[in-house]
Amino acid sequence: MSSLIEDLSYRAFDELNGIEVAWNQAKLCDMLRSPDALQRMYSEVHLLSTLHHGSIIRYHASWIDVGERTFNFITEMFTSGTLREYRQRYRRVDIRAIKNWACQILHGLTYLHGHDPPVIHRDLKCDNIFVNGHLGQVKIGDLGLAAVLRGSQSAHSVIGTPEFMAPELYEEDYNELVDIYSFGMCVLEMLSSEYPYSECSNPAQIYKKSRESFAV
Repeated sequence: MSSLIEDLSYRAFDELNGIEVAWNQAKLCDMLRSPDALQRMYSEVHLLSTLHHGSIIRYHASWIDVGERTFNFITEMFTSGTLREYRQRYRRVDIRAIKNWACQILHGLTYLHGHDPPVIHRDLKCDNIFVNGHLGQVKIGDLGLAAVLRGSQSAHSVIGTPEFMAPELYEEDYNELVDIYSFGMCVLEMLSSEYPYSECSNPAQIYKKSRESFAV
């Protein structure tokens, strides 16, 4: 989310269902100063409300508090942060655990890509995968940059995190397969605990290196 918006997250309790949840809140005055971030937040909340899968972060509710001038939305809570944080915390992980995480992520991608119409995440990375460590459970989140394919089966915006972006994203003509490239980068990070292309100092170097690596 844009740094122009102060996004606050709280642990809250759902009295109706008796479960702990994540309460996310953003100031409307900050959102109005950043229309792109505002659109991203609304898009994410709307998309999450239509998705129902065990490997996708679960949406509960959203509302605008006029008096407090805040936008609020409730999702399921994750006890262990992001997969990147989790992997940094636990350096020694058996390959079987990594395979389990990878399978869960793939199940989530299969659901997104098989959705009608298909959904491209476009910013899949370990920072956007969330963990319940006591369950060995990982789920895809942060769908603010996701694109829904309608009609023509290609998208046309250069968007995402350079280290995880497929080369064709830069060509502005791509489909859901770009998420598979990003998934591969996630697996590399899960295995090595290192950020992909950490030797590069800017997006241009990353793009050049990724093109060279996948040149036929």
